[in-house]
Amino acid sequence: MPEVHLIFAFFLIFTGSAIIATIALYTKQPLIIGYIILGALIGPYGLKYIENPDLLSQISEIGIIFLLFLIGLDMQPLNLWHTLKKATTVALVSSFLFACTGFSAAWAMGYGMLEATIIGVAMMFSSTIIAIKLLPTTVLHHKHTGELMVGVLLLQDLIAIIVLLALGSLGAGETNAFAYIKTLVALPLVLFISWQLVRYVFLPLVTKFDRIQEYIFLLSIGWCLGMGELAVYFGLSHEVGAFIAGVSIASSPISLFIAQSLKPLRDFFLVLFFFTIGASLNLQMLPNVILASSLLAVIFLVLKPLSFRFLLSNLSENRKLAWDVGFRLGQNSEFSILIAYLAASSGLLSDKGSLLIQTTAILTFAISSYIIVFNFPNPIAVKESLRRD
Repeated sequence: MPEVHLIFAFFLIFTGSAIIATIALYTKQPLIIGYIILGALIGPYGLKYIENPDLLSQISEIGIIFLLFLIGLDMQPLNLWHTLKKATTVALVSSFLFACTGFSAAWAMGYGMLEATIIGVAMMFSSTIIAIKLLPTTVLHHKHTGELMVGVLLLQDLIAIIVLLALGSLGAGETNAFAYIKTLVALPLVLFISWQLVRYVFLPLVTKFDRIQEYIFLLSIGWCLGMGELAVYFGLSHEVGAFIAGVSIASSPISLFIAQSLKPLRDFFLVLFFFTIGASLNLQMLPNVILASSLLAVIFLVLKPLSFRFLLSNLSENRKLAWDVGFRLGQNSEFSILIAYLAASSGLLSDKGSLLIQTTAILTFAISSYIIVFNFPNPIAVKESLRRD
C-alpha cells in the first residue's frame, strides 16, 4: 500500500480522536467509547474512509503486541504474593461461573457446542485496560483494593494467555497430543530463554547505559519485539512473546521507568486498539446480534459485580470494598475481542459468533465505564468529590 494511504489513515484516526476526545471531555463522557464510535463511523462498515482490512489488521496487531508487553510490565507477582491466595480463589471460581453462564446463554441462542464454548470462554475475563485506567493511581499502588484487583486481573490474564495458545493450536489444525505437548514445551522454554537473556544481557546493558534514556527506550521496544519473534520461532505468537517480555522484567527496578517512558506509546496504541475495535464492527450484520448481545451484556453487567461481591465477602473483605472491586471488574475484556478475532480467523467461530462477542464486550465497556465514572473514585469522575488522580 502506498505510504500516503497510511499517513491519511493516521490523520483520520488521530485528528478524529482529538475532536471526539474534546467533545467527550466537555460532556464528561468516557474517551474509550469515543474511539470505538469513531472507528465504526469512518471504518469499512461505516463511511468507508478507511477500507483496507489488512491495514486495520496490522495496526491492531502491533497495538495488541505493545499492550500485552505493558500489561506484563505491571505484573509483579512478588508484590502481590500476600493477596494471591484470595485472588486465586476469586479468579478461578468466577471464571468458571462466567464461562458456564456464557456457554449456557449461547447454547440457548442456537450456537453449536464449539461456538458456545468459545463464547462462554470469552465471557470469563474483565478488562485490564478499563479497570486500571479508571482506578486512581494512589489506590492502584498503595491500597488493598488495587492489590486485590491487579491480583485477580493477573490471574485472568494468565488464563487468557492459555486460552489463546489453545485456540492457536486448534486453528492450525493441530488437534493431536503432540501439538499440545509442543506448546507446553515451547512456553517454559521461551520463559527460560527470556529469564537468561534478562539476567545476562538486558539488565547488564540497562545498568551500563541507564543514563541514556533514548537507549533504554529503544532497548525496551527491541526487547518486546525480539521476544515476540522468538515466541513465533518456537510456534507461539507475537502476543505471547510480548507478554513474556514484560513479565520477565516486571520485578526489576527498571520496569517502572520503562512503563513510564512507554506510557505515551501505550496511549498511542490504546487509541489505535479501540479505534480498530469499532472499525471491525460489521454494522450490516449488527441487527442480527444486537438483541442477543444486549441480553448477554445485561446478564454479565449484573452477574459480575454480584459474583465478585459475594466471593470477596466470603473471603473476609468488607462490603464496601467488595462492591467497589465488583463494579470495577464488571465488564468484559479486551481479551474477549482477541479470542473472537483469533477464533474467527482460524475458522473455529462464525462471523456472527465473533460479532456477538465483540458487540457484547463493547456494550459492557460503555455501560461499565459510565457506572464507574459516575459512582466511584476515578481520574475522570464527573463529580468533583469522586475525582482522584
